[in-house]
Amino acid sequence: MKTIAKLLVFSFIISLFGVVNAQEENQQSQEEAYEPVYITMTTNHWSGDPDTDFSDWLETEKKYFENITMKNDLILNSGVYTHYFTADNSEIVLVNVYRTWADIEKAGEINQKLIEEAWPNEEERRAFFDKQSSYYAPHHNDEIYQSVQYMIPTAEASTEPRIYYVRTSELAMNGEGSPENFKQYFEKVTKKSKKLKGYYTHRHLWGSNSREFAEVFVFDKLGEIEEFFEEQDELLSASWKDENERNTFMEGMNKLFTGWHADYVYRNVPELMK
Repeated sequence: MKTIAKLLVFSFIISLFGVVNAQEENQQSQEEAYEPVYITMTTNHWSGDPDTDFSDWLETEKKYFENITMKNDLILNSGVYTHYFTADNSEIVLVNVYRTWADIEKAGEINQKLIEEAWPNEEERRAFFDKQSSYYAPHHNDEIYQSVQYMIPTAEASTEPRIYYVRTSELAMNGEGSPENFKQYFEKVTKKSKKLKGYYTHRHLWGSNSREFAEVFVFDKLGEIEEFFEEQDELLSASWKDENERNTFMEGMNKLFTGWHADYVYRNVPELMK
């Protein structure tokens, strides 16, 4: 536990977007009031076995979702996301949100109790989970992230699949960029978007890339992504009318990152959203 505690402290200290600007007391009080959540992300892959029957996949996962996920109060939010435009069309991503790091482990213990209650017969329980696991390849990877305060919560649920455009960037972590620039961009550009249905930011806490910073943009339709980019350019120009000032501002913000980024597009499964 000491190692985990040190990791949490270290991650918090080096988080560029958690840095408080001491020159702005109002900003400081707002950022201190923000309580981050912890996000686990498991990337599974569809089974490549040609004999696998996927016709009852949703029914099976809904049974688990209703009996376990929905009944576990430590899981604040949950979602399942499938490949739309990514490098691997076999991806299926499970995301769970928790209030604290400790809740991740506690939720696992509660899940086990709920499983035994939902399937008290050991043979029936084994048969269900054998069936559930048959949909997926044996390998997967796990990541844990911490949310960042820049977000636009999704206002309402949708019975239709939504589009989740994920942009992951690599933090420079050299002290040259200004988190204040990112905050201004969020307030003056991202937050004013009429195209977004939601926006979330999180950064690496436990996993393969300690510099990873991700933005999740939520849309109803794929075509809205291009419209969003055009809208962002218009809002940027409106907020910084002088081209030189605008370029200087963007140069300062871009120094937060190494310049590398990757783009992914997923669709959610509405029936499996908490």
